[in-house]
Amino acid sequence: MIRTMTTAVNTMNQLQNNIDMIGNNLSNLTTHGYKANQASFQEMLYQQFNNDKADKAPRETPAGIRYGVGAMLAQTQMNWKVGTLQPTDRNLDFALTEPKQYFNVLAGGETVYTRQGNFYLSPDGNRTALVDGEGNAVADSTGRPISFTGTVADFELRDGGVLTARRADGTEQTVTLGITRMERPNLMTRLSSTHFKVPDNLDELGVTEADILTELTGAAESEIAIRQGALEGSNVDYQKEMTDLINVQRSYQFNSRTVSIADQMLGLVNNIR
Repeated sequence: MIRTMTTAVNTMNQLQNNIDMIGNNLSNLTTHGYKANQASFQEMLYQQFNNDKADKAPRETPAGIRYGVGAMLAQTQMNWKVGTLQPTDRNLDFALTEPKQYFNVLAGGETVYTRQGNFYLSPDGNRTALVDGEGNAVADSTGRPISFTGTVADFELRDGGVLTARRADGTEQTVTLGITRMERPNLMTRLSSTHFKVPDNLDELGVTEADILTELTGAAESEIAIRQGALEGSNVDYQKEMTDLINVQRSYQFNSRTVSIADQMLGLVNNIR
């Protein structure tokens, strides 16, 4: 009975992590560019008791008793499908329409990646910087922060991520947005709801940065799929998340009941005279 309680408690701890993950997905239902997390479970260590060798009856299940110690989160991965595009008609809103393509922004002295394409203009001395919703500088295809001189009146996006800024005096300035394709996105480190970075332990993972990221520059710019005047919505499926939440809560309730019953049985044993 003590082992029964241990098995149930182990599983409850893992189920609580899954509930937290689902809650985080639901809280980001309206976050532009958010990618939902998904979890899968597997059995923890178990013991096999082959104590019924005399039983020769045909069976589909393995002979004996398989005694486990609970379930655990086997893998957490992100759903990288493109979310629904939401038209905004704002010329500094951009939506990437292909999965695994990300805008490059500069934060804390390093390049991070996001699909949240609502950009803004921020005064920076004699120039005007292009920043994302968190105030991080948007990078161009060479990795430098994008900035404009003069008073910008309008923006036009062309093929290949080329952004043209038209000044009030009629002159133009052209920059190419820095966009990267994640080849192995599940290896990336999540910094916030919408921002990712290359993991610090590449050596431990046995990969290089080139194995994870491909910079869409030069001839690869033709692969960039981007739309101006729209934002990518969260790809969280509300119905699926609520169904998963109910299933996980029922599993949690079942394991909690297991602890209660085992405690009652221990009480009965202790009260035997």
